[in-house]
Amino acid sequence: MVVVPVKPSARAKSRLEVDGVDRAGLARAIALDTLAAVSACELVVQAVVVTDDATLAREAAVIPALRFVPEGESRGLDAAIATGMAAVDPNGRLPRAALLGDLPALRPADLGEALRAAASVDRAVVADAEGTGSTLVTSLPGVAWASSFGDGSFARHSAAGCTPLEIPDASTLRRDVDTAEQLAAAVRLGVGLRTAGVLASLPGR
Repeated sequence: MVVVPVKPSARAKSRLEVDGVDRAGLARAIALDTLAAVSACELVVQAVVVTDDATLAREAAVIPALRFVPEGESRGLDAAIATGMAAVDPNGRLPRAALLGDLPALRPADLGEALRAAASVDRAVVADAEGTGSTLVTSLPGVAWASSFGDGSFARHSAAGCTPLEIPDASTLRRDVDTAEQLAAAVRLGVGLRTAGVLASLPGR
């Protein structure tokens, strides 16, 4: 099971400013491309989206195998993830993972590679491209779930007992997007159709 927390687009990606692009629309496109890649990963049996964004849920209807869980009161990423875990697997009987919803270049094979590696350790973490944040945290069945996403989260996850996975620097799993510079790096990797479509409206493209 992979849980993906997604903020309502109106509140998402406050640092992502791209001239000529609606931030909310771009944030939603990034989330949808992330969800499409998760759904297409052969190792993902259940993808759980925790969000109160009704527009996102409507537009994601064409993506198979997604289950939506309402977030309710906004208490941050970790609380949203815990809500998804409790709704689908309250007893921790499944392999569990939490993935950030801002990976527009994510390829299903890159996610699958990390999930295979994570299957050999109790808890695992994947660092973002900068090496300070985390994009994926996992836990085996029967192992207590805990996450601590946000600035500097890689060190916190490692200190809490997560095994850092040796994922290549160029992996699309490591390229989350919070700024225009990070978005440009994701574009170089090759973003999904929805993000590409939003960016195609920019002058000169």
